[in-house]
Amino acid sequence: MTWTTNSCFVTLAVLFVWRVEEIAQACSCSLAHPQQAFCNSDVVIRARLIGEVEVDVGNDIYGNPIKRIKYDIKQIKMFKGPSQDIDAIYTAPSSAVCGVSLDTNGKEFLITGKLEADGTMHVTLCDFIQPWESTSATQRKSLTQRYAMGCDCKITHCSSIPCVISSPAECLWTDWVTEKTIKGKQAKHYACIKRSDNSCAWYRGAALPTNDFLDIEDP
Repeated sequence: MTWTTNSCFVTLAVLFVWRVEEIAQACSCSLAHPQQAFCNSDVVIRARLIGEVEVDVGNDIYGNPIKRIKYDIKQIKMFKGPSQDIDAIYTAPSSAVCGVSLDTNGKEFLITGKLEADGTMHVTLCDFIQPWESTSATQRKSLTQRYAMGCDCKITHCSSIPCVISSPAECLWTDWVTEKTIKGKQAKHYACIKRSDNSCAWYRGAALPTNDFLDIEDP
């Protein structure tokens, strides 16, 4: 009897550890420049949030119901994604499992996320989600004209000096070491673009870059 009780306790303990590890891994996010978020996402939209409701989306492997928060949205513009409009986004019910809490007071957001096999859009804390009014003019222009031009480039985050890159096809992202924020000048005003020789460099300009542009061009 004692052995059975201990065995059950060990089993429950193991299951608990697995569950904690799953949650911890689910919320482990690497820092991403807005361009990386654009390139890595299935869907990128500008939308107004108009409603919120908790829904069941099935059961987990233990038979427990899986809850999600469904945000009803009004899509304003799609920058990347499927041919049909997105009318709702789904997220986990709490930040502990990477759920995103958003203002449904008619506020507009720039939202990146994943497109599931059933055509629904899901978002997590790891996705780039920002009030539209907080996006810079360069970011707005880059969503339609520049970010896609650099999706074959690699943006390397620099967290401490010295910073190095290992390939000409990389752009070094230094906002954290220069401004102590990931929402600095490079995030707001620059895009990493591939040049005609297949190298990559930061670009800032009012017009689309030429095939052979100078590094860090300005308007």
